[in-house]
Order: sequence, then C-alpha cells, then structure tokens
Amino acid sequence: MRQVKRLACAIIIAVVGDHLIAAESGSAELQLKQKIPLPGVEGRIDHFDLDAAHERLFICALGNNTLEVLDLRKGERIQSITGLRAPQGVAYVPELNRLFIANDNGGLCTVYDAKSWRLIGKVDFQDDADNVRYDSVTKQIYVGFGSGGIGVINVTDGKRIGSIKLVAHPEAFELEKHGRRIFVNVPNAGHVAVINRDKAAVTTTWKTDGASANFPMALDEANHRLFIGCRTPPKLVVLNTDSGVVVASVGVSGDPDDIFYDAKRHRLYTICGDGNIELIDQVDRDTYKTVATVPTATGARTGLFVPELNSLFIAVPQRAGQVAEVRRYTVE
Repeated sequence: MRQVKRLACAIIIAVVGDHLIAAESGSAELQLKQKIPLPGVEGRIDHFDLDAAHERLFICALGNNTLEVLDLRKGERIQSITGLRAPQGVAYVPELNRLFIANDNGGLCTVYDAKSWRLIGKVDFQDDADNVRYDSVTKQIYVGFGSGGIGVINVTDGKRIGSIKLVAHPEAFELEKHGRRIFVNVPNAGHVAVINRDKAAVTTTWKTDGASANFPMALDEANHRLFIGCRTPPKLVVLNTDSGVVVASVGVSGDPDDIFYDAKRHRLYTICGDGNIELIDQVDRDTYKTVATVPTATGARTGLFVPELNSLFIAVPQRAGQVAEVRRYTVE
C-alpha cells in the first residue's frame, strides 16, 4: 500500500512539474512607461548594457559613432562618448566601473572609465568587433570578431588572453552560468556553434530547422533550452541544449535582432525591425505560443530586458517622421 501511495505521489509531482511553467506564465502585457529622447543621434542603434546599481543604460549608437549614456531615474541622457567607430556591443563591469565597447570599423574593443569617461585601454581585434559578454565569475570579457573568432580579455588589466576560432563571423552568443559552454550564432555557416571554454574550441554544431540568418539568441539554462531568432524565414527556433535537437519553432515578425527570456514569467520578448515586439509564452519546455504582438517603430530592433526593473527597453532610430529615442515598457 505504501508503495502504491509513493508511486501516486511521484506521478502527481511529475505532472505538476510538467505544468508548472504554464501555471506561472501570467498575463502578456507590455505598458509603455517612458520615452527618453536621443537628440542628435542619427543612424542605426545597436546593443545595450546596464549599470544596475546606478540605473544607467549604455547604448551603442552605431550609425552615430557614439555610446549614449542614459540616467533612468532622471529619464535623460547624461553623457555621450564620441569618436567611436561604429560601436556594436558593450559590456559594463560594475566592480571596476568600466565599459568595454566593441567597434565594427577597425575592430577595436575600447575600454572607458565609467566615471570620468576617459579612454583607458584598447584591445585590437583588427576587424568587426561585435557582440560582447561579461563573465563575472572568471572576470573575463568575450568579444565576437572578424571572419571567425571569439576573443577573451582579462578585465583587470584589459589585456587579451586568448581567442577561440570559428569558421565565420559570430553574431549573438550566450555563456552558460552553470556550465562551461558558449553557444554562438554563426549565420554565414548556417549553424549554432557550441564551444567548450576549457578547451577553447568548438565541440559540435547544431542546425536551425531549415531557417537561416540566425542573429539573436537567448538561453533558458534551467530548462535546457536555447532560443534562436532567424530572419529567413522569420521565426523563433527552440533547441534542446542537451542534444541540439529542434523541439519547436514559432513564426515572428521580420528582422528579429534581439531576444530576451523572462525566467519569472516564462516568456520571450523578440524585438523585430519590422516594428513589433513579439511576446511568446513558454507553455512548457517544448510548447510555445505567441500571446501578443506589440507595435513599436520601423527599425526598432534592439533593446534590453531588465528583470530587476520589470522593464523592457527598446531603441527607436531616427527616421523620417520619427525621432531617435529609447522606449521603456513595463512588464505586467
């Protein structure tokens, strides 16, 4: 009898576990809370990072050759770092109060003091320094660059300490927090590369269900799921990180360039340059449903989700009939 009861309990726990994600999904609303103007900023706007302690938002104004700094408490721009060369990615290191900014033209990763705004270092990747990620445990910066590489920088002295070879230029990539892998979009090769950080080498590659132009990426490490945004055709592809198998795909608006996973609400925010944010609920690990399409502006395809602030920020570039600005949406 006790064995029967234990078996019944195990079945109940398994069923509850399978449906736990769905139960916590909640509503799918975004509310536009704030618009912060970027006067004088022209051209394309690329990726963001955040100083959480002081609520400063750092924005790569690629087409303007500047890094824009916003004070979210005041709702205004407080600094513009000029003289950059098409900045694409930025990482803020809070313990050193430093910014690492990756530049497309020339491939420099420039290092700035985030108090004085003084240039304090440069790392030369020679060409197309792009996405940047910070590993706060190892105190290392990772920079995608050139025709196929991930460079590694020691944040303490700002020196390059290694690189990992890829077969083509890397776009978005994600670092495991509880593992040693890096997942990298390599669109010109038509795959996702999986890197072992200890070996500094690619160990395998995964396909994306026939879709191509895989640029943005997000990771749900707890549920072993990797989210890939593809542009041809526009869709979200979900991979199992244990096997590399595609478990789901969902159509999205055109030109996706940033994806963020909201672990609290089990939701994905896909920012698309066609002028929409797609809200996709994770019903369970292998089931995904679009629950809302929020209109934004043409060309608004990059941003940052900040769970601590329950906010999604997106960049609106200056175009005919629209001014450059950052929009802040609160997440319900």
